[in-house]
Amino acid sequence: MYDLIRSTPLGTTVRGVLDAPLAPETRVPYTVVRGLEDGPTLLVTAGVHGAEYASIDAAYLLAQTDPGTLHGTLVVLPIVNPSAFWQRSIYVNPIDRRNLNRLFPGRARGTYAEQLASWLHEEFLSHADALIDLHGGDLVEALEPFSVYVRGHEPSRQLALAVGLPHLIASESRGMTYEVSRTHGIPALIAEAGGQGLRGAADVALLVRGVHNGMRHLGMLSGDPEPRAEVTEHDAFAWLAAPAAGLWHPSVTAGALVSKGQELGTLRGMDGQDLQTFSAQDSGVVLFLVTSLAMNVGDPMLAIGVPASRPAESLPAAVGAVQAES
Repeated sequence: MYDLIRSTPLGTTVRGVLDAPLAPETRVPYTVVRGLEDGPTLLVTAGVHGAEYASIDAAYLLAQTDPGTLHGTLVVLPIVNPSAFWQRSIYVNPIDRRNLNRLFPGRARGTYAEQLASWLHEEFLSHADALIDLHGGDLVEALEPFSVYVRGHEPSRQLALAVGLPHLIASESRGMTYEVSRTHGIPALIAEAGGQGLRGAADVALLVRGVHNGMRHLGMLSGDPEPRAEVTEHDAFAWLAAPAAGLWHPSVTAGALVSKGQELGTLRGMDGQDLQTFSAQDSGVVLFLVTSLAMNVGDPMLAIGVPASRPAESLPAAVGAVQAES
């Protein structure tokens, strides 16, 4: 990344496509927007999951930032997992069937996705002053906008609060892009909006405004972050996973407030008869909901944000084995 920045004159924008040193061929688009003065370098990534389209659109819009308004450098990688993008692959990279966002900082001699994670981490993530990784619901996922950061890393929390998505989760999960907070101490977060293969203008705008607020927090854009509604902080997700294969019929929607004991949905067998009905073990907000009818054993079905005042508790039947972030 240093070479890309050094080759970009102050006050200019350079766009191109990188050939990652991987097989099969992996071409990653990039934009470097260099301000009139040196300053912090913010890395914005998207397309870790190839069908999270609102976040990819937001990244391309951010790449149009006017360098004359910028103090420092904005580096945008809008599609970091191109094989997943072109094949519209849900969750996993189609080459080795691995979830790229469980593999950071990667392995240089590992599987394809591990090598991709290693290249991204070594060449980009570890050289930034801050990272905002844009995500959203995948093709079969609806969600309420939220951000996630490494629990206990206060610079990341402050950046996420500035970004200002409605919900914020402190996470202990490993292997996400924000692993760079642990390896290099860099403020990093995942910001999520949109889903179900849609590119809603409101979701795209929410992510763009959020990153702009983050840039103001970092001193890269003038002014204070725009006032936003209060951010609700959560200690964790409480996940509900499918205990058996079946047909999933949720009774709630993403963003719904649910009360303890409220019905969440029913899993039915191939014969159409009920296998199990699930109820909430605690009150909270549905932040993530799988909208697919088809459900395999262990698939995530939904997640409730656990308020910061209470520890995470399991929902009935099968929870917790699924990592909590996109």
